[in-house]
Amino acid sequence: MKTIPTLFDWAGGQEALEKLTRVFYERVADDELIGPVFAHMSPEHSRHVAHFIGEVFGGPTLYTQADGGSHASMVAHHIGKNLTEPQRKRWMQLLLDSADAIGLADDPEFRSALVGYLEWGSRLAVLNSAETENPISNHEPMPRWGWGETKGPYQP
Repeated sequence: MKTIPTLFDWAGGQEALEKLTRVFYERVADDELIGPVFAHMSPEHSRHVAHFIGEVFGGPTLYTQADGGSHASMVAHHIGKNLTEPQRKRWMQLLLDSADAIGLADDPEFRSALVGYLEWGSRLAVLNSAETENPISNHEPMPRWGWGETKGPYQP
């Protein structure tokens, strides 16, 4: 029986995710549509996002342990931002373009899982951004994302 790696490991680990978010936020800074949404983020923001994604993808618990975050705290960052569908789509486009630019794993199974998570998370962000109070309890567990229907990476 073949061992199925976590999405975190298949992506290239923390270094790959930090590179992804760093390149992404460099692109965001100059973007007319979503640049203003992120204009006042701290310099550590991209690293915190990489930690969050890494934890969701089965990596170390850096977001909850090192950054002091939780699923509820990530949701809280979106409350009241009133994000739009065009902004969400642009976020997706820039993030996937950044994944291509850094050479993130591009096999169909991994990209299906990555896009599935990004679609799910970005759509929740839009919904939560219209809220005035956080709908997620501090006791809610971090989401965990896996390979989904593909049951792991393609291995001939």
